[in-house]
Amino acid sequence: MNNRNDISFTDPLVMRVTRPSPCSYLHGRVEQRLAADITSQPKSHDQLAKAGFRRVENWVYRPICANCNACKPLRIPSGNVNQGQLQISQSQRRIIKKNAHISRDLLDNYGTDEHYELFQTYLNSRHSDGQMADMDKSSYAAMINCSPIDTVLIEYRDQGALYSVILVDIQDDGLSLVYSFFDPKKQHLSPGSFMILDCAAVAHHMGLPYVYLGYYIATSHKMNYKSKFKPAEILSNGHWTPLAEINEDI
Repeated sequence: MNNRNDISFTDPLVMRVTRPSPCSYLHGRVEQRLAADITSQPKSHDQLAKAGFRRVENWVYRPICANCNACKPLRIPSGNVNQGQLQISQSQRRIIKKNAHISRDLLDNYGTDEHYELFQTYLNSRHSDGQMADMDKSSYAAMINCSPIDTVLIEYRDQGALYSVILVDIQDDGLSLVYSFFDPKKQHLSPGSFMILDCAAVAHHMGLPYVYLGYYIATSHKMNYKSKFKPAEILSNGHWTPLAEINEDI
């Protein structure tokens, strides 16, 4: 569990290993996770996040797959190019410009009927064969509402119409992007990339240095898009290291 060699808690944190299941990202591989319920120890979350764990509801987890180390936790700096931090490419500048009319609100992490309808539309359009395709309203509400740490929804609207939503954890060193969904009809505006860029701006405004984007898998088209945000760092051998310096061994 001690991926950083410096994790310590006053009270023991019980870790469990999940049963093997088919990997969602690499065909023919099997996934297992190390997981812990942090309901009674919410303050442990930020240390665990820095050590590569992710949160879902009141649990944190990280992959511990046999014979595979493809999943790499990835984070990017907050801010913008004017502060010499996040390096925004020309294509990303175009995305920001295309979305200049989109409004943003930070809300409590409470699921609404409007959000759930957009969530279902998004899944049916883009991930109808995914693990979340059969998620009902109750399960959706649990994903949004159940969090033992400081969590918000960032809601985006296009002239009043719901455009996209992203669930975000607030850590002591950054924002962790948990899950996002958007109106598939607005795909031409690149809402996924826009939300990441905008969350970097939000983190910078809050004085937080990083945005955590979850796991990066170099050989998965579903996950390797994260390398487009620079300068990215991945957690490798217990240290956050610039992605550009890493020789992936998958």
